[in-house]
Amino acid sequence: MKGFNPSFGPETASTYDNEPRGDEADTVRFLAAFGGSALEFAIGTGRVALPLRDAGVEVDGIELSPDMVARMREKPGGQDVDVTMGDMSTVGTGRTYDLVYLVYNTITNLLTQDDQVRCFENAARHLTPDGVFVVECGLPSWVARPRHQFIDVEAVEVDHVRLDVNRFDPVTQILDENHVSISADGIRFGPIKTRQAYPSEFDLMARIAGLRLRERHGGWNGEPFVADSKRHVSVYERA
Repeated sequence: MKGFNPSFGPETASTYDNEPRGDEADTVRFLAAFGGSALEFAIGTGRVALPLRDAGVEVDGIELSPDMVARMREKPGGQDVDVTMGDMSTVGTGRTYDLVYLVYNTITNLLTQDDQVRCFENAARHLTPDGVFVVECGLPSWVARPRHQFIDVEAVEVDHVRLDVNRFDPVTQILDENHVSISADGIRFGPIKTRQAYPSEFDLMARIAGLRLRERHGGWNGEPFVADSKRHVSVYERA
């Protein structure tokens, strides 16, 4: 995507929490079962970390965007979270945890296979001997789309239309995506670039990092992972 800037800047940080996914409570309940200490890769605005802390888990974070962290600091309890700034695939906190987690498709923000492998390796370095690495990610469906490009209609209102415009490269596994909002106030763009991968590829990354799959679900409530699942919640442990 020509001219794409992958940073999550002040505009993104200010609007990131405006449309929650609605499954945050289920996410927290699932993650809280894995122990008393956790590290969130790409902690962002603390949308998961803060309620997980409220559930009794000590949470640290790694985050690349200072603007996202600044937004978290404005929330109750946000000042108390220890955040290490930097790339989640390489930066360390100097601690180990019962749980390292990476949710909401964020692993796809790493745009090469090597970077995604390094992310698994970094997670493994931060795990206690009995710790687990939890990855939640949607499943690629774009290979089957005609010419690997499509437009989905996200919203249609009297004075507002929101479109999701996508183009997928099956060679690089890169998805160029732009959320386009058209209203009386003008046109707004929300571009994003991600590298898509199937669970089987993540499993191989885990093996490279000295991990293995413990369990996989189709959602945060332990739904079975089946052929028509839209996402996976994968739990990895030390091999």
